[in-house]
Formats: sequence, structure tokens, C-alpha cells
Amino acid sequence: MHDIEIREGTIRLGQLLKLASLVEDGVEAAELIRHGLVKVNGDIEERRGRQLAAGDVVEVGGQRVRLVTQG
Repeated sequence: MHDIEIREGTIRLGQLLKLASLVEDGVEAAELIRHGLVKVNGDIEERRGRQLAAGDVVEVGGQRVRLVTQG
């Protein structure tokens, strides 16, 4: 599992997928989400705009990333 640093606050799922290099663009993110291939904290997530915060874990294709706050 890799840690991805964000500033205080939240980030949208689609943005995180790109930031973590789990997808190349928003279109790919939307496709993966639509097909139920993205999990947030162990549950399938169907909303590309879901707000994520520090501590959330996102999984795509066996790759997992955890959000942490900078500093």
C-alpha cells in the first residue's frame, strides 16, 4: 500500500485516482468506477465525485493507496 499526501481537507475520488497514477485520465476513472472496479475502505464505490479524506483507503486492480495529510 502506498501513501498519497493531500493538503488538509478532502479530494474527489476521480482526482485521487489520477494523482495516484491509478488511471491516466478522467475517462478511465469513470469507466472503472462505473464497472464497480474501485473500492473505498473495502466497499465498491460508484460515485466519481465522492469526497475522500485522510485515512481513506482506495483500491483498484489490486493496488491500494491510503490518503494522508501533508506535514
